Amino acid sequence: MPPSSRAKERRADSLDRLARERVDLLVIGAGIIGSRVAYEAARQGLRVALVDAGDFGGGTSAASSKLLHGGLRYLATRDFRLVRGMQVERDALAGQIAPHLVRPCPLVLVVKRSQASGLPKLAAALAVYSSVSGFRRPLPRLLRPSVATGFVPVEPRQIRSCGLIHEASTHDARLTLANVRAAASAGAAVLNYVRVVALERAHGRIVAAGLEDLRTGDGLTLRCRAVVNAAGPWLDSVRSLEDPDARPRTRLSKGVHVFLPLERKWHGGVALFDDSRSAIAIPWQGMLMFGTTDTPFDGDPADAAPDPADVQTLLGSFDGVLSPDQLRPDRAVHAVAGLRVLPSGRGDTAQASRRHVITIGTGGVISIAGGKLTTHRAIAVDALRALPTTVRPRRLSSTYEALPGARALEATAVALGRRVDSEVAVHLLQLYGADAIHLLTYADSERHALDLIHPGGPDVWAQAFFSVDREWALTVDDIVSRRTTLAVRGLAGEEVRNSLGALVSSSREDSPKPVPCHHPAIRRSHQAFSLDRAGSA
Repeated sequence: MPPSSRAKERRADSLDRLARERVDLLVIGAGIIGSRVAYEAARQGLRVALVDAGDFGGGTSAASSKLLHGGLRYLATRDFRLVRGMQVERDALAGQIAPHLVRPCPLVLVVKRSQASGLPKLAAALAVYSSVSGFRRPLPRLLRPSVATGFVPVEPRQIRSCGLIHEASTHDARLTLANVRAAASAGAAVLNYVRVVALERAHGRIVAAGLEDLRTGDGLTLRCRAVVNAAGPWLDSVRSLEDPDARPRTRLSKGVHVFLPLERKWHGGVALFDDSRSAIAIPWQGMLMFGTTDTPFDGDPADAAPDPADVQTLLGSFDGVLSPDQLRPDRAVHAVAGLRVLPSGRGDTAQASRRHVITIGTGGVISIAGGKLTTHRAIAVDALRALPTTVRPRRLSSTYEALPGARALEATAVALGRRVDSEVAVHLLQLYGADAIHLLTYADSERHALDLIHPGGPDVWAQAFFSVDREWALTVDDIVSRRTTLAVRGLAGEEVRNSLGALVSSSREDSPKPVPCHHPAIRRSHQAFSLDRAGSA
């Protein structure tokens, strides 16, 4: 049976299962937090359904700053417990849970010459940060600007002082997908492009949800004992299904990230140490990523998108720190906008609390607002702790079990090295870990499986096949934006999309062929930069 047919059959089976069974827990929203809630609940024996009106990780979880950071910026609020918790979670993800998806990322903190008081503040922050981490090595330290150039190509004459901390980066969309796969392996029914359109009450509590399959328009009723609302920017919309009179509890802030070609190797990233402490530039998946803006947003979350002004503002914040050639907006090949969910209130969104907030609605729906990528495991456990006693798992602690692909990395690296060139092998290992071995099996039946999808990047056709077969990809954008790196490299042009479109809409009997060879510079020039919208719940 062709892969697209198998995927359709599995989807139909999952929908049929939801129509027939009563689940213990319905999780609405399959971002990083919702997917972890589903996994933690399913592994403890609960019958779980995880649904999202878009793709898995298709919203803010695929538009983060890619950092698993230790919370330096939160020292200013004296929230030392949060900082320590972030460091513990970062180390657990890097060492045990998802080592294939986590890369070390030394971060150079820069104080511009215009900031007269920057050096004392930086020195104090590094000392406290070191203390909170228990003086674990490598220790944060001050750097001379001339030494900082060994990590990143900063302009030392425009910098007053520098510090160095050791953080980590991750592929946020694939980390989310790994949690979805873990939830499915633990028995959860997982469905993307399924929207919750109604919540039904009995005896004062939500006991069922009306679902709509957005691929077919079909509807069904799912009976459930409890509901977790992890819908991100759509959180208040889901709350209004529970209670039409519910007052909004959140406000939104738009964060934009921009991707440029990485012309030379960076050995870390750079962050501006100023009042916002949010502007960063890091190497990521062979590109140079700049982030992030922080502006209030009050429209439809589906309409959140970057615009040229966002790009200009973001790149302009690094004037004097990086060379003008690195900051030219016309070099941007990709941009994406994500929405932060913040507590309702007034004041600057950049200064609003990033701590998560859990509330329980009039019908018992547990809603999760805010939080950080780094602490998604702890947030998931907090949500489960709020479940009614009749549903709540007995053990309320997050598992340190490795996610799919996290084991047997060395053996997989050897196997990859025998079949593909070194750049592709490293790329596949960093996206799939040990699961990359499954990609090689496509070469037995597909002549083009290990060919490049586009000559300008390391993604191969086996990844597209695997995306449809095993990773629930239903659209071209699912593949280019979240399961491969084609979009961030500016390589998801018309030819690539047309070839992938044939794969997601039909069987593989007519195998997609590699696109004609175009020079990467031509493709990037043609693709100027894409204004992507990130958001689905």
